[in-house]
Formats: sequence, structure tokens, C-alpha cells
Amino acid sequence: MVSTYFSYNYISHHLKQSLTRVEQQTDVAREAAYYKANIGKVKTVDDLMKDYRLYHYALKAYGLEDMAYAKAFMRKVLESDLSDAKSFVNKLVDKRYREFAAAFSFNGTATPVAQSENQTDETIGLYTATKKSQVDALADDTKYYSAQIGSISSADQLLNNDRLRNYVYSAFGIDQSKWPPDTISQVLRSDPSDPNSYVNTAFASQLTGLNAQLAQAKSDVSATNTKIADYTAQLSQPGADVAQLNVQILVEKYHLESYTKSISSLNDQIATIGGFVDLAGAFEFSADGSLPSGVPAQTAANVTLTTKRFDDSKSDVYAAASPLNEAFATVQFRNAIGKIDSVQAFVSTPAVYDFALGAVGLDPAEVSQATVKAALESDLSDPKSFVYTLKDNRYVELARAFNFDANGNLTTPLVAQDSAKVLQTAKDYVIAVLKQASPEQQKAVREQAQKDATSYQEAIAGIDSVSELLANRKMVDFILVAKGLDPKKVSTEYLKKIFASDLNNPKSFANTESDHRFAEIAASFNFDSKDNVARLAMVGPQKQVQLRETQANYLQQSLEQQQGDTNPGVRLALYFQRKAGEITSAYDILADKALSEVFRTTFNLPDSMAAMPIDQQAKFVDKFMKIKDLSDPAKVEKLLGRFSAMYDVKNGQSIGQGQSPLLNLFQGSGSGLSDSTYLAIAKLRSH
Repeated sequence: MVSTYFSYNYISHHLKQSLTRVEQQTDVAREAAYYKANIGKVKTVDDLMKDYRLYHYALKAYGLEDMAYAKAFMRKVLESDLSDAKSFVNKLVDKRYREFAAAFSFNGTATPVAQSENQTDETIGLYTATKKSQVDALADDTKYYSAQIGSISSADQLLNNDRLRNYVYSAFGIDQSKWPPDTISQVLRSDPSDPNSYVNTAFASQLTGLNAQLAQAKSDVSATNTKIADYTAQLSQPGADVAQLNVQILVEKYHLESYTKSISSLNDQIATIGGFVDLAGAFEFSADGSLPSGVPAQTAANVTLTTKRFDDSKSDVYAAASPLNEAFATVQFRNAIGKIDSVQAFVSTPAVYDFALGAVGLDPAEVSQATVKAALESDLSDPKSFVYTLKDNRYVELARAFNFDANGNLTTPLVAQDSAKVLQTAKDYVIAVLKQASPEQQKAVREQAQKDATSYQEAIAGIDSVSELLANRKMVDFILVAKGLDPKKVSTEYLKKIFASDLNNPKSFANTESDHRFAEIAASFNFDSKDNVARLAMVGPQKQVQLRETQANYLQQSLEQQQGDTNPGVRLALYFQRKAGEITSAYDILADKALSEVFRTTFNLPDSMAAMPIDQQAKFVDKFMKIKDLSDPAKVEKLLGRFSAMYDVKNGQSIGQGQSPLLNLFQGSGSGLSDSTYLAIAKLRSH
């Protein structure tokens, strides 16, 4: 009989080849193909559980085959909220259940939404920053105007300076699209006190007639309202000609609309003329556009007046940036965003539409809704899509902030890393650094690690490509540490090759590397073939990365089970090797029957140790084993070499003779720790 030591070492050093052989086995390949072909049809937990082959494939992938009968229990696992520390699955000691739940997205984390929580937070943050930036820009404009107006020597010089001209036009209500520069130049050269000046003959002279028209229009509106009220009252009188009265009411309403539009137009004309007269009076230019010797373009009083008028013209900007209005707009946005289920709903909901456009610096009153809709429906991974033809990054920023497909329906977010993976990476990082800390350092290390984790969660949301990710070495090191790797031993060039690999090709660079953790890192991110961030790809209830992990786990479980049929010791060693990186304390070992068996066998400790108080057992683990060493594959391999040798000594010739009782270590009962021990561990974990 081949020894445990030889078998484990051979498989450990030829793991990829061993997994490939298992993958090519007829029954394994058949079940894998069925899962891949049918998981996309699953929409609910019921769908999964009703399909025996899918359900058992998934359970086996996470070592939970023996729980297939407990559907009510497993339903609660799959429906648990992983982000809630008090949810059902998070209260379970056995980590396999959490891993199983994390492999699916039945609890809503992958349900298409107009915005993820991160996107909403980013939009709100962007809104605040944009409003502040706009106010700051107005202050800069005023500062520039006040500094430069004293150096202006002619009307044309003023108008040829874009920044000064725009400032003056805003202050005096001049629409650049309606009035040519020559007209404004003549206004600037006018003397409003001279009845024969251009501003008076061309504009102010119209005021008498316009005011008369305005008075008449207001009178017409009043008379028309009276007629409508009279006709409406007659409708209720006995013998009234209802049909004729309704016709008269419609006619008068038409007149009312016409008169109202006329009032608005007349008010605009009068305001424009008033602005021209004020403009002429605010500057000291002569009729030829020059300035008298020693005379500035504006007196100090007129500079002050102009800046005040400019601020008044931007009152909407100042109001939107006020803490009260900003808080109100933010609350309205948060309340409404969850109800948006299409692009049409987006453009039809002012609380969302105005806020979102304002966040990226677009004015809802000045842009076309059709343009916004087309931008939101663009494929951001296609450089030829509509949004890029606009040559305006504000539209790209808007499209990235929301999740709509080409038909205007909801789709998955555009993120470099799924939120669940971000949280898992952050959690793994904290665990990894705590492993290396002494008891005295634990508190300080934990605090810093949590700060690092928060920074990572914030930074990853802004990553748009592989090159951006790899350029941020601090972030790269964080990811490597979380995966149990030493950043000093991993170059950026090496990672470029990993991310450039086709993970679907078993012969690609990443898939042929001896350390599978690098392929797992690449798989945890969401980049397209051009290395740009892509939308999360869903296959039924699983994201692409979840599907890959399930398939990989199924192969690993199949290999371990097959080895266990011949030699349970090899299965124990392979299981410990797979779980070693997740072990954070002695209690993780004691809470797992298979792991605790490996520990006792390795150090030749009696099975009766399982009856000892849990704290005392933990002291034995810490005495014989350094938990931080379990993050080092080389040290784990050395440990398991000792285990396999000790296992052969302990079990002698019993290997291969019938089913070993060690098989029970991977099931719900059998040898190992006592029930009282597990109860003690459960209580420890609940505090």
C-alpha cells in the first residue's frame, strides 16, 4: 500500500495535474457541464433546490453534501444577509455555510439597481463637491474681474476677453446667443443721459410702447379671467346652453394663454432694455469705445455694483450649495433613487434627474433629455458608443454612475470588484495582518488594519482599468497581503502577466502558475478583454467569479473525496492545506473535526484531548503551532509532511481496509471533539 506521506506529497506537488485528471473523468465532466449549462436558468432558491443535480453539485463544491436533506436549514443559509453580523448564516460556527451563501446572490446583492450603495454615496459626494466647486468658481471669477477691469482701455478689449465678457453679460442679463458683439459694443459706448445715444434711440425709446402693450396684456388677462369665471358660473344655471358655454370657455382659455405668453415676452424685452441702459451707465467708454485719459473703465462704485449684480444673477448656484438646500436635495435623491427602474423613469423624476446632472456639472435646463437618455444607454466598454461621441466627460461620468443597458433597463454595476469581494478582501487583510501581530500589538494593528481596509474600499470604487489598479502599489500590496502573499516577492510586471491571462484557458499564464492564488486574485476583479472595468457578468444567481469558484471547489472536493476513498489521511492533509490560510486562531482548528484531527496526529496527541476544557485545548494548539505560519505555504507543506508520516505510523496497516472512521470527520457526526467541546466553541463565537 502506498504510504500517506508519499501520496500526499505527490499530489501536493502535482496538484494542477491531479485536478486536471479529475476534471477529465466522465462523471465529473458530465456534472460540471450540466451545472454550467443550467445554473443560468435559476432565478430563486426554489429553482436551485428543485434541480437535484444543480443543488448537489453546489453542496458538494462547499463540502456540504451531507446537508442535502436539510432544505429548510439550507434555505435560511442562502437567504441570509452576509453583511449583517446577526443574520442566520453569520451565527453559525461552521464557515462552510457562509462560503456556500457567498457563492450565490439570492439575497438581493446582485439584483440590478439604478445605483449600488457605493454609486449613490459617490454621486452624493460628487454633488457636494460640484456645488462647492461652482461657488468657488464664482468667487474666482469675481476676483479675476476686480483685478483685471482696471487694466481695460477700450470696449472692444473688454469684449475680447472671454472671461470678463461672460462676467459682464451675466451681471447685466445679456444672452450671448441673441445679441452680437457689435450691438453690445455700441451699448457700452453709449451715454444713457444723452437722448441721442445708441442705447436710447435703439432700445430705451421702445419702453413707452412696450409698457403700454404690457399694461394692455395684463388688462386682457384680467378681462379674460372674468369671462371664464362668468361662463363657468352660467354652466350651473337652469336652461344653460352647456355645449356653447364650453366652447366659449375653451376660446377664452386660448386667449388667456396667448396674453400670458405676451406678458412674459414683454417683461423679457423690458428687462433686457433695462439691462442695456444699466450696462451703458456702468462704464465710462467714449463714443469711439476708448477711455478718456486717466479714467478707468468703471468707477469703484460701479465695480461694486457689477459684482453685486453678478452674484444676484447666480443666486440659484449659491442657493443650491447652501447646507439646507443641499441636505434637502440629498434626502430627496436617496428616497427616489430606489424607485428608478428605467432610463425613462430617471429622466421623469426631477429629484433624481436634476440631482444627478447637477452632480456632474450639467444644467438640466440646458441639456436635452434625449441626449441624456442616449448617454445612459451607451456601452461604456465600446469607444465608439454614443456617449464618447459627445466629447464631454461629464456625460461619461453620468453614465458610469448609473446602471442601464442599451434598452434603458436596469443592469449590473460597472465596478472593478464586486462589493461582496471588496468586503471579503478587506476582511482577509485584517485577518492576515493580525496573524503576524503579537498579543501586545493586536489592538494597534487591528485599528490600523481597519483604517487600511476602509481606504481600500474607498479607493477600489475609483479604479477603471488594470493599469490604474497596478499603478497603485499600496492597493496592490493590500490585495497581496489579504491573499497571504508577500508583496516584496511579487513584481508589478508579474501581476501584469497574471491579469493579461485568459482565465478560461487552462493553459494561460495564470492558470499554469504553481501558486493558484494569483489566478484567484485576477478572477476576483472585473475587467474586460481590453483591461477596462466592465459590468458584473451574471449567470443566473451567480456572478462570473462565484461560478468560477464553485466549479474550482467542486473539482477540489472531488479530488479530496477520491483520495479519501483510498487513503483518508491524504484527504485530511489536502483539506488542511486548503483551509490553512483561513485559520486565524486555535479555536478555528478546534471547531473543525478534520482540522483538529490533523493537529493531534501531527503532534502525536491522544484523542482523549478532545474531552478537555476548550480553553485548555487552545493552549495546546498555541504551544505546538504558530497560527501565523499557516499563511506560509512552505511551512504548511512542512507541517503536513510531518502529519502524513505520523498518520502512517498511527494507522499502520489499516489504510485501505474498508471505510475509515475518519470519513466521519467530514460529516456531521463521528470521532473527533466531543459535543460539549463544540457547544463551548459555539458560545465563544457568539460573544
